[in-house]
Amino acid sequence: MNIIHLESSPGWGGQEMRIVHEALGMQSHGHRVVIVCEKKSGLYLHAKKSGLKVYTTPFKKIFWAYSLFALLYIFVREKIHVVHTHSSCDAWLGGMAAKVLFLPVIRTRHLSTAIKKGVNSIILYNWLADFVVTTCSGIIPMIARQSKARCDRIRSIPTGIDVSAIRVTPEEKEKFRQTFSFSDSFLYVGTACFMRSWKGIDDLLDAAFMTQHMPLRWVIIGGGHEGVYRKKAQELQLKNVLFTGHLVPPYAAIASLDVFTLLSTAHEGVSQAILQAAFLAKPLIATAIGGLSEVCIDQKTGITVSPHNPKSVVEAVTYLFHHPLIRKRMGEAAKNVVLQNFTYDHMLQATEEIYLQLRSKKE
Repeated sequence: MNIIHLESSPGWGGQEMRIVHEALGMQSHGHRVVIVCEKKSGLYLHAKKSGLKVYTTPFKKIFWAYSLFALLYIFVREKIHVVHTHSSCDAWLGGMAAKVLFLPVIRTRHLSTAIKKGVNSIILYNWLADFVVTTCSGIIPMIARQSKARCDRIRSIPTGIDVSAIRVTPEEKEKFRQTFSFSDSFLYVGTACFMRSWKGIDDLLDAAFMTQHMPLRWVIIGGGHEGVYRKKAQELQLKNVLFTGHLVPPYAAIASLDVFTLLSTAHEGVSQAILQAAFLAKPLIATAIGGLSEVCIDQKTGITVSPHNPKSVVEAVTYLFHHPLIRKRMGEAAKNVVLQNFTYDHMLQATEEIYLQLRSKKE
């Protein structure tokens, strides 16, 4: 089967990483995959580096007439069977080009935020898309309601993790602990993310402020807007917070934690970081934003807390601090949830099923 991915986003993040991983995975299954994106985008650089076939075209609205004809040419030249769109501009252009050539379209909605009401959503997620994939199940009813699409044409396929790549030796873990002066006298509670306003770092720091009397250390793994949160930690005079900076890979740092927390307040699908922590058998504390509750299952794999509520975070951490056996049980359950539902192979298999289903309906 010949598959084409269209992506108008210029950045390089989880969405674009998933496209590359899906494309490489489908090629390993014997399919041909082509990508069309902006020339100066992060996806272009990484897709080319990965050996994928890449075309470029501008997706800005002023170039739509040119890009529409460019896509028609590429679809015909590459003998495309299925079109896969990911962002708004490429969904409009790719959907229209696919309609002209009677090609099936799969549209992935990577965000957990609401889609706009009105005719635009009906066109984008219903008329221009034969099937919609989400990254968490919680937004399926909303998309069906806003777009008037049937629920059997929408499916959640979370971004899976490659569990074979997540390996931490005792030596790597010990090196990290020594580098950042970890001590057996403390319980380490941490998060890993690209720090943004909606990742809940403010709530984590407020929780750290409330627990300065306890033998806890709070660890923030990752880059992003780190300076903003370092400044807040200094203003609060926090001695129990550690910033590691951006780490590649972050596995030794996550493995060194006793509890993993992700306190996002918006935009999450199913976070790669929480899946990595779960696979490393860490008990979880997370909000129920997006797909986080599909991994942090309350009282099974961790404890669900309310967004913007550091007091509930303190209560959850205090409970886990006093119950080491429950921490161990939750960590083991979290790993099993990943192995049963959230691996790279699960993602590829589910996506391939939709491709084959769409192609068979068009033939």
